[in-house]
Amino acid sequence: MTVEHHRGGVRSAGFDLVGAQPDRGTVEVGDGEAFLRSGGLTARIRAGAPWELVFERDEIELTRSGPKSIALMSVRDEARLGERGFERPEGPRAAGDRTYLVQQLSLGVGELVYGLGERFGPLVKNGQSIEIWNADGGTSSEQAYKNLPFYISNRGYGVLVDHPGHVAFEIGSEAVERAQFAVAGQQLTYYVIDGVDPAGVLERYTALTGRPSSVPAWSFGTWLSTSFTTAYDEATVTSFIDGMDHRDLQLSVFHFDCFWMREFTWCDFEWDPHVFPDPEGMLRRLHDRGLKTCVWINPYVGQWSPLFDEARDAGYLLRRADGTVWQWDKWQAGMAIVDFTNPEATAWYQDKLRVLLRQGVDALKTDFGERIPVDVVWHSGADPDAMHNYYTQLYNATVDEVLEEVHPGESIVFARSATVGGQRMPVHWGGDSTSSFDSMAETLRGGLSLAFGGFGFWSHDIGGFEGVPDPAVFKRWIAFGYLSSHSRFHGSDSYRVPWSLDEESVDITRRFARLKMALMPYLFETSRVATERGLPVMRPMALAYPDDPGAAYLDRQYMLGPSLLVAPVLRADGAVEFYLPQGGWTSFLTGARVEQGGWRREHHAFDSLPLYVPDGSVIPVGAVTTRPDYDYLEGLNLRVFPGPGSGSRTVRVTRPDGSDSSFEVNWTDTEVTATSDVPDGWGVVLPGRSAIAAEGGRVRIARQS
Repeated sequence: MTVEHHRGGVRSAGFDLVGAQPDRGTVEVGDGEAFLRSGGLTARIRAGAPWELVFERDEIELTRSGPKSIALMSVRDEARLGERGFERPEGPRAAGDRTYLVQQLSLGVGELVYGLGERFGPLVKNGQSIEIWNADGGTSSEQAYKNLPFYISNRGYGVLVDHPGHVAFEIGSEAVERAQFAVAGQQLTYYVIDGVDPAGVLERYTALTGRPSSVPAWSFGTWLSTSFTTAYDEATVTSFIDGMDHRDLQLSVFHFDCFWMREFTWCDFEWDPHVFPDPEGMLRRLHDRGLKTCVWINPYVGQWSPLFDEARDAGYLLRRADGTVWQWDKWQAGMAIVDFTNPEATAWYQDKLRVLLRQGVDALKTDFGERIPVDVVWHSGADPDAMHNYYTQLYNATVDEVLEEVHPGESIVFARSATVGGQRMPVHWGGDSTSSFDSMAETLRGGLSLAFGGFGFWSHDIGGFEGVPDPAVFKRWIAFGYLSSHSRFHGSDSYRVPWSLDEESVDITRRFARLKMALMPYLFETSRVATERGLPVMRPMALAYPDDPGAAYLDRQYMLGPSLLVAPVLRADGAVEFYLPQGGWTSFLTGARVEQGGWRREHHAFDSLPLYVPDGSVIPVGAVTTRPDYDYLEGLNLRVFPGPGSGSRTVRVTRPDGSDSSFEVNWTDTEVTATSDVPDGWGVVLPGRSAIAAEGGRVRIARQS
């Protein structure tokens, strides 16, 4: 839907909607009203006054734009919005930024709104005022690294405001019966997306904006980092890797943060010769140990960088209206920003990355990209307001493209900032948390909120980024980290190797790393669903159980894929309160049985947490606990949780090379059977029972031993 006032102004370019299909709807004009139909969704508009636009599914109203729901607002010349309104620290407001179009859509009784990007406050957005404006603000405020002008209602529809720039949302706040959004200018475009339930909305939204690309199996293993501002060299790196090996701790990726380059030359993409004199040899030695490598980059060029003059003279840096290079001193002295709207600048930046990738780097951590100024002129002539949020899309796409070129099918962009469409380039991590239980909880809220935007793969800094974690915080965060899609140890000014805290942290790391590796047949198949349907690996309870009112507000637990409920322990005393939806559940770790869902209070030691499986689930578990990329069929066990009565499940197991096999599991009150074209090498396990091996592609087990 597009609302216009003066059509002669500059029209917003909108997002890159890669799945858009024009002219798919049908229009019908009747007596006093008209209908636009697309699939099961109908937009019905009444002629004349009062204004009425109703969105319906099967003649059931979802939301409406009624009288006094659309407005053109102008800001008085003497108004100082920078003091009491929305502030933009990246630069002054645009000269013509004084007129706004406002749209309100109704909120029904009991209607709840989710999403709007990675937000660290309450998961349900009702009652909140939210500014869609990327910011580098950590995890403890209303600011966010990944802002999306897209929300999902528990009534089974979503709304995408097609404006890459600043969008102001009032969700049941300014008008408690309405969700309001406003943009600067004379034109506003938004999409209403029907899906019947939140998962269906996500499928259609990601079909429109793009689905996550597949990620390689090795990326699900442990990532270990140098940390941010710590001192390190190749000897330090080797000691960390040796320490993991000697303690029998799983490791897949070693990450070099900013000081792989010389200090304050960020970015020049040159290894610091004083600490890494032989980068090619070092990377080769790491590869010989079976490891992948990742290095930190950003889209900025400090004045001290040897590349600054080169980029300035070639016109590759963002400029002010007077033609001078835009610079400031926040982050590093005289910092400038690469202008990715310039194709030559993009190619130049990619050439620098190709050198690294051909040296042996496997993945790139794309830090920053949020503090993009608006008092600038872009090479393409793009709107500076729109580019503030959209810059991250160009930045990450630039990096993803060259990664895919050099490492086809294995591109990993470990990104912090994002906008609509950013989910196409995984993985994303939650930004600068602190080393506390409070920050662990807010980090989880941010990840769950982002999941409602179709971001399938998400990570966070185990132990928190800022500060040194208390051992209790660290050990609880380890369990949470390994039961996330991607697991990385990373800090700011202190190391995160497990033995730097205490020896029990080593044991906890070993236990949960082995658990995750064994779960790889399940997790890798869940990742395939993320790329095929847009459903995230980590799913908010309201997404997984939309018909259960008890799940609506839950933001301290989640579903890891379709069949594992995870409730991280967020207290020092090991107490945890969580909710099991209706039906029977079984603890994956202990086999303890809960006959009926509801609220539960449990106490867990550091080596445990609530990890529950609902009745009717089949979880494929692998035989290897030392690495994530192995043949999942060798020694595979199907752990079956049948519950009472009869049922069936089809389980697909996808190997790291993309090939797959299917298993049919059926159960009655008396027996469980499983069949497959795979003749042998796999088995079936019931709770509390030993595995029964397949013979001729078939297993049959009596329910009672």
